[in-house]
Amino acid sequence: MPQDLLFYYAAVPAVLLVGLAKGGMGDALSLIGLPFLALVVSPVEAAAILLPILVFMDMISLVIWRKHGDWTTLKIMLPGAFTGIALGWATSALVPGNLLRIVIGAVTVLFCLRYFWSTFGPGAGKVIPPRSQRPVAANLWGTFSGYGSFVAHAGGAPFQIYALPLKLQPREYTGTSVRFFAILNAVKLIPYFALGQLGTQNLATSATLLPFAPLATIAGAWCVRRMRPQIFYPFIYTMALIAAFLIVREGLGW
Repeated sequence: MPQDLLFYYAAVPAVLLVGLAKGGMGDALSLIGLPFLALVVSPVEAAAILLPILVFMDMISLVIWRKHGDWTTLKIMLPGAFTGIALGWATSALVPGNLLRIVIGAVTVLFCLRYFWSTFGPGAGKVIPPRSQRPVAANLWGTFSGYGSFVAHAGGAPFQIYALPLKLQPREYTGTSVRFFAILNAVKLIPYFALGQLGTQNLATSATLLPFAPLATIAGAWCVRRMRPQIFYPFIYTMALIAAFLIVREGLGW
């Protein structure tokens, strides 16, 4: 188990960034956090160390956002997400994770650029109504989210592609996202154990980092609760765009 100061210099900022993301500040912070930890341990070990911490953060977030969330979105996205996790487990040794990162990242970049063009481009000011619920699209993006979350830690982008155009209130969007990924992370524990990525050594390392999780998660939620929709959505789309570029960069090995 890594115990030197260099490990904790990288691991503590990683946990703080992931905690802010879990509080609702955007998936990009989480994606920035994982490479921090991967500077001092292998990417696979970094993911294994962070997963129990993510589950702990999920529990805190569920308490904070317990009164918020859109159940319809959850009901139609979760079946696809479970399918995606199962596919990821079954094909974890066959499908290159880097290829999936590039595809998901590229699609998300186009999705975000479309939003910024419609919001700040020549046609700015035109009101775009919220999208209605679409079960087929929800299952498709839910599957990508579950699969990406399992094999490439990139489940946030597909979720955002479906959920952001619904234009839920910021608290409802955050509550929905928190519930969705809390369920996915809990389900992922089973195949991660089966693949041998959650041994005693990594779990003990995770336990030493747990005290930093609540502070960051609560801080992220505090910020989201004070954001108006006019600020929240441009911010989240910006975070999604940054996350997409980070996903593509990681997929390309840069």
